[in-house]
Amino acid sequence: MNNLLDPSILFFVFGVTAGLLRSNLEIPPQIARFLSLYLLMSVGLKGGFSLAKAGLGPEVLGSLLAATLLSLAVPALGYGLLRRWLSRFDAAAVAATYGSVSATTFITATQYLGTQGIPFGGHMAVALVLMESPAILMAMALAARARRLEAGVAQAGENPAAAPSLGHVVREAFTDGANLLLLGSLLIGFATGERGKAMMEPFSGDLFKGMLALFLLDLGLLVARQLPGLKQVHPALLAYGIVGPLVHGLLAMGLAAVLGLPKGDAILLVVLAASASYIVVPAVLRHAIPEAQPGLYLGLSLAVTFVFNILLGIPLYTEVVGRFWP
Repeated sequence: MNNLLDPSILFFVFGVTAGLLRSNLEIPPQIARFLSLYLLMSVGLKGGFSLAKAGLGPEVLGSLLAATLLSLAVPALGYGLLRRWLSRFDAAAVAATYGSVSATTFITATQYLGTQGIPFGGHMAVALVLMESPAILMAMALAARARRLEAGVAQAGENPAAAPSLGHVVREAFTDGANLLLLGSLLIGFATGERGKAMMEPFSGDLFKGMLALFLLDLGLLVARQLPGLKQVHPALLAYGIVGPLVHGLLAMGLAAVLGLPKGDAILLVVLAASASYIVVPAVLRHAIPEAQPGLYLGLSLAVTFVFNILLGIPLYTEVVGRFWP
């Protein structure tokens, strides 16, 4: 209930409600884009300032190692399970979506930890970037294998214009504007330290909360538009949209315990593992795996998993980790 009474979360709920009521309320696309850029820049800068103060050490390397391992394990496990209900292409696309991460879920979690007074390392923003691309590459490999297995059927994979080369998709994944802005802001924050923090107060102060509330309002409206499409989704897949992230979070929690990560970093690692991409990965997969259904992997990640994580998941993960960490 405390999480639901957070103004940012209430604006998200309000956005979903307004969308379901078919209101003409909307955030202009350019404003929504600006909010996204502001939030990414803010998280990157704050992460850099924190990293400059704390320095590099075993905890940082441990967190990044755990993030890399999870980015490979989650899509591999997901694909094996999803093949029970989906084609190879759809299974690969959904597995990639859940193997990657949601920057907005991460940003909301950092605000939640701040209100709870739980410190965390700024290097977790790097973990966010590291977990973005490996799942995409794995999905592409699985899709290429599926095309070879179905070589007797005319497919988009045989058309270079429909299925771009591996190098093209790798470049697109690693040079995505959101990833570059996050990394660039983190490096600038790390280089400027406390002096930069004082100069960039609008990106590290209370203005962040208001911007996040507006952004979540827009996402609430977007979620409402995705909900009708879930009526045709198999019930087992809807269950996967909630149970899958819980299992992924448990894997992250186990890794964090083995590597001895501090409480705040462990919570954010769990949040990252339990999140699903609904921006970068779907945008890439539309071209990389045109045989998959965009409405399926986008609807599950945004209208099921994102909603669950924002309303219940983040406080749940915080509570569970808190019971095992000092």
